Amino acid sequence: MFPFYCISSANNNKKEMEFSFLHVSVAIIALATITQTSFAQPACESDCTKEFLTVHNAAREIVGVPPVKWNSTLAEFAESYAAERSVDCALKHSQGPYGENIALAGLKSSVADSVKGWMDEKPNFDQASNSCPGGECRHYTQVVWRDTTSIGCARAACTTWMFVICNYYPPGNYVGERPY
Repeated sequence: MFPFYCISSANNNKKEMEFSFLHVSVAIIALATITQTSFAQPACESDCTKEFLTVHNAAREIVGVPPVKWNSTLAEFAESYAAERSVDCALKHSQGPYGENIALAGLKSSVADSVKGWMDEKPNFDQASNSCPGGECRHYTQVVWRDTTSIGCARAACTTWMFVICNYYPPGNYVGERPY
């Protein structure tokens, strides 16, 4: 093991400090983690917030349910979880107390592109039977769930993908209940 040396000056007394390779490695890993976390958690600025609301409310208007509003508590929860997932981009739900949609999108995808995958499930929802005989539709039904009044969303880059998350309050998709 090769020691690293640093000369520091405190009270005009020069001290020689020895750092092992392990100390330097730990410091580099800690710095990388701090840097990755700060870059992986891009706050959803006002344009992003407006776009998430616009896309959700357009879908909700089509089925005649009231618009949702932005909720900063939900957004903070989403940002925190997106930062956590930015390390591995795993499509795992947070298991949090809110309704939740997650997706992977291209790094250059717009918010509308990101939410489009959830909206593309609409043809799979059969309103008459309140089921998804055509395949997955629960992301779509969460977007348009009548009782949901607020959302908070976030995105975080991870390798070659963007992790996208929206949280909904009150949550939806209760068995036996209709979304609208």
